[in-house]
Amino acid sequence: MYVLIVPASVPFVLLATVMGLSWWEDRILPAPPAEPVDHPAEAPFAPAAPAQLAELTRVDTALTREVAGR
Repeated sequence: MYVLIVPASVPFVLLATVMGLSWWEDRILPAPPAEPVDHPAEAPFAPAAPAQLAELTRVDTALTREVAGR
């Protein structure tokens, strides 16, 4: 009978652990600073030039060795 209690109680033990850690995080750990720290703003990433896309073959172009080699 005791063999059945351990597997059945595992989800409840895990739930209690997560809830305890959540309480500990809220009550015990130090709170973040009241005012946000000003970090130097990073320049937004902008590529130097737009990427060049490969030229697509037209639908009505017959598939030849020259077209297939591209």
